[in-house]
Amino acid sequence: MLTSFDDYPIHQASVPIANSASGDVNQYDRYFFNGYSSDGSLYFATAMGLYPNRHVADAAFCVVRPTGDGSTREQASVFVSQRAPADRRDATRLGPIEVRVIEPLQVLQVLVDAPDQGLRADLTFTRRSPVIEEPHFFQRTGNRTFMDYTRLTQFGSWHGWLEVDGERIAVDPTDVLGSRDRSWGIRPVGEPAPQGAPTGWPQFFWLWAPVNFPSCSTHFDVNEFADGRRWHEVGAVAPVGEAEAVSSRTVEWRGEWRPGTRWAAWFEYDLVHWDGSVDTVRLEPMYEFHMRGIGYGNPEFGHGYWKGELVVGGERITSPVDTPCAREHVHVQAMCRATLTRADGTVEHGLGILEQLAFGDHVSGLRGILDPFAP
Repeated sequence: MLTSFDDYPIHQASVPIANSASGDVNQYDRYFFNGYSSDGSLYFATAMGLYPNRHVADAAFCVVRPTGDGSTREQASVFVSQRAPADRRDATRLGPIEVRVIEPLQVLQVLVDAPDQGLRADLTFTRRSPVIEEPHFFQRTGNRTFMDYTRLTQFGSWHGWLEVDGERIAVDPTDVLGSRDRSWGIRPVGEPAPQGAPTGWPQFFWLWAPVNFPSCSTHFDVNEFADGRRWHEVGAVAPVGEAEAVSSRTVEWRGEWRPGTRWAAWFEYDLVHWDGSVDTVRLEPMYEFHMRGIGYGNPEFGHGYWKGELVVGGERITSPVDTPCAREHVHVQAMCRATLTRADGTVEHGLGILEQLAFGDHVSGLRGILDPFAP
């Protein structure tokens, strides 16, 4: 089927744009954004995904704010799930949520108009530094491709406004920073497909930590097997401005799990540069954003599930949660105060997130599929 983008010289396969090069049911194409105020009191996130071989598209927007005396927080979310638009130019306008690419790799806009869920927003992301292309993700489970995708990460500031239950909150770029990513390829989404014979004990270990500082942003991620062997890693320092990010030779990390959870009580990562110098980032979690708020592991609005031609819903949850190791709660982004100690001894303070998703055993002390950490 031919659609509007077929008139542009952007093809990467001998099929129309509407058809993916791979017939894998888990083919996907996704946006992710987050933003947070300088004191960490406000956090918001957006996700939008297209699953062409499932003929599904979905999106979500979530705002996290303190409640009462500040000891608890409410996550307020809106979700939309629908049949995937036939034309890709329509794939970023889903129900009450829209992502606009104002200037590619520079400026993007997120629009939300969901009064029934008490959420509205007009937010514009402007980059602080150029995009970082992460190394390609590829992993098999037995002979079966489990992940095969590309992702970019970028740091930026936000301006505009958002509303929760009629209360409008101004978003000032001098106060609200964040990050975004774009990823596309193959990874597990939607209803699980038949897997055939088992190929091993379920295990997935993922840490991802983009952090903003006054003069730069730092980036870190690792995927590791249960014995600590690493199959993916990223380390980079992105100066504010036009200069490209400087990739590290390797990364190292250390931390302490919080008893009763699979989340860090504290965390540090080292960016080991090619000249042997080391920059260290220490993260002190303030609270956790549950990724279910934008569909990751959500029991009702998980990514890529067929729910109907156009279905819009909402969710409110309060954290801390009583069951931190439940499937729908274990995947989090911890809002963290951050300290960067450079190789030359200079220090900067900033803010960022530590995303954590750990299933199965890990040499750092995690046991079982979702067993809470016990010292």
